[in-house]
Amino acid sequence: MAIITEEEEDQNEEFKQPQNKPTKPQKPSSSPSTSTKSPNPTTSKSSNPFTFWFYFTLTVSLITLLFIFFGSLSSKDPKSWFLSLPASLRQHHLNGRNIKVQTRPDQSSFEVFTVEQGPVSSENVVFVHGLGLSSYSFRGIIRSLGGKGVRAVAIDLPGNGFSDKSVMGIGGRSSGVLGRFWDVYSEIQEHGLFWAFDQMVETGQIPYEEIEARMSKRKVSKPIELDSEEIGKVLGQVIETLGLSPVHLVLHDSALGMSANWILENSKSVRSVTLIDPAPRSVSALPLWALEVPVIREFVLGCSFGHAWFIKKCCSRGIGASDLEAQRVLLKSRDARRVLVGMGKKLNYSFDIAEWGGSDELKGVPLQVIWSKSWSKEWSEEGERVADALPQAKFVTHSGGRWPQEDSADQVAQSIFQFVSSLPATVREVIEEPIPEHIQRMLDEAKNNDHHHHHHHGHGGHDHHHGSHGHAHEAGFMDAYGLGHDHGHGW
Repeated sequence: MAIITEEEEDQNEEFKQPQNKPTKPQKPSSSPSTSTKSPNPTTSKSSNPFTFWFYFTLTVSLITLLFIFFGSLSSKDPKSWFLSLPASLRQHHLNGRNIKVQTRPDQSSFEVFTVEQGPVSSENVVFVHGLGLSSYSFRGIIRSLGGKGVRAVAIDLPGNGFSDKSVMGIGGRSSGVLGRFWDVYSEIQEHGLFWAFDQMVETGQIPYEEIEARMSKRKVSKPIELDSEEIGKVLGQVIETLGLSPVHLVLHDSALGMSANWILENSKSVRSVTLIDPAPRSVSALPLWALEVPVIREFVLGCSFGHAWFIKKCCSRGIGASDLEAQRVLLKSRDARRVLVGMGKKLNYSFDIAEWGGSDELKGVPLQVIWSKSWSKEWSEEGERVADALPQAKFVTHSGGRWPQEDSADQVAQSIFQFVSSLPATVREVIEEPIPEHIQRMLDEAKNNDHHHHHHHGHGGHDHHHGSHGHAHEAGFMDAYGLGHDHGHGW
């Protein structure tokens, strides 16, 4: 028995030894792991090329995405864009004309689009639209007034409709991450992709400081974002250029807040003021916040259904599908949305219509308020408050929405015509414009030369030469103003 027991113990020891052996090599197994971690510094240095190519690929990808994104938002070239417009918009543009204006001496001039109907020798009525609209929205009203013998003029405020939406200026520094990427993308557009690659190979990064320095000195196209004072200057220059003073002003929606100060400063040039659903505290019917939020603005401007739903919910329920599409196309034009939002931010939202209406400058200026009676109960109550704030104003109602020129044009035109016709006829003084000094000097010199010429040729040829020289004088005078026979019409 003892022999058998010893053999079992020997076998057990033999079995125990292989079981303990695997546990001992665990320490050596940890040493290789530490040995692999020790050369980390050299590994990190050798990974720099991979880091470079990673950032390079990421940058190119972002630039490509930005190109696709901004390319989808950018408009076509002007000719292609105009040809793609609905026929009604193209015809409206052909019926109008552009007028050059300038709001600041350090800024280049830009053009404002105007359209008019009716005889020139009659009462002058000027329409100023609210934010989000244009002269196209008033074409029905000015057509109706023109048929009644009134000269009706509608303008597109800068940045709206067919007026200029941008001016050339010295570029400023872009703000934000997207702004910096846009600057880089502009440089790549100018110098090419290999320029960016060479810069990154040489320096290991994109030279933002050099790009920003170049962009700050470059002339770029900047959206026209005017405040109330500048809009007043535009209005005054249009009225002066067209010879409309004294004028009957018709202000719609937020146009009152944009033109109120100019009216007070030029009350002698204003024959009367008609307010069509003026926005309280300059808050327009069109919610501008919807044009700032990326997803919502794409729904409103990029989708016909979304735009139609939005306008009918906030502005006008009776506007037609073709007019909705035309209005959406104008809002989608280049920089139009940015200008609209920028002008909205510069409005005076503390404007007090009661204080404005009670100012001394408005004493003697006839006022009329045309208000919607069917838009909503809250809006009707707001109309009562406006009527109380302007007790001297004539208050009439219409059956349309907050954009009544779209769905109640004839009704609004009739109210304006009755109001203007009830006032005494405007008497305009014809002031003879003095002849400029250099023109007068030229005429005097020509007259002296003519007298000297006749003195040598005798009295017999006097009449003949005098007639020919007189014609030359007249032609020179007309040519000096660009109105000679060789010059075409300005439009």
